[in-house]
Amino acid sequence: MIARRHLLAAPALLLARPAAAVTWRGEPAQGALLVGRAAPGTRLALDGRAVRVSPEGLFAFGFGRDEDETATLAVTHPDGRAETRALAVRRRAWDVQNINGLPPAQVTPDDTALRRIMAERERLGAARAKDSARTDFAAPLAWPARGRVSGVFGSQRVLNGQPRQPHYGFDIAGPVGTPVSAALGGHVTLSGEFFFFGHLLVIDHGHGVNTLYAHLSERLVAEGEVVARGQVVARMGATGRVTGPHLHFSLSWYQTWLDPQPLLPPG
Repeated sequence: MIARRHLLAAPALLLARPAAAVTWRGEPAQGALLVGRAAPGTRLALDGRAVRVSPEGLFAFGFGRDEDETATLAVTHPDGRAETRALAVRRRAWDVQNINGLPPAQVTPDDTALRRIMAERERLGAARAKDSARTDFAAPLAWPARGRVSGVFGSQRVLNGQPRQPHYGFDIAGPVGTPVSAALGGHVTLSGEFFFFGHLLVIDHGHGVNTLYAHLSERLVAEGEVVARGQVVARMGATGRVTGPHLHFSLSWYQTWLDPQPLLPPG
């Protein structure tokens, strides 16, 4: 009887074990990308939006530049237990510059340019909307180029009293031809020449995480190619709307621009 009681109790003990934790690296903050792991079979939703979880339990999500101070992460564990986590999203201060006296043509593009800009925006949006099963995003971010940091994420200019779109990239200045490498492995989803960005590439790293490389002098890979982390994919240039040669490097979670700088290794 004692042995039988132990056998009957065993399933109950297994069911009573706590569900595996949902963990991530990074701090919830405006502009942050969080990469985490949960038990396989876990379901997640951030503010009601489903977050893709790989069969191994890997996931990623991010917070925009102007994210609210709180977010809600809904977790459904593999055993069916549900919990809701309230996340405090740290606010950040952004640099805002007022520049007045510019010629109107430098502030507002003409109708022809605007039509081109809108068409390019749709192409870029489609590339950034990719939701592939790749998990390259789980690797550490590598520097895409070396040079002087000439621009940071989140800064904004007000031109002749008109607020411009915030700067959604991290700029690295250097000579034309400086090698540009893929910050993570992935799949090239866009390669083209754009009005503002000049020659650019977009690489999908899985689960909505993608990187963009702009103002290039040369693109060395084409749409559809799979690239490795650290592979040279382009060369730095001064194409598009620029004042000098540099790489505009952006990180996104789907359509949400994120700050890549805190994820890069020191130096």
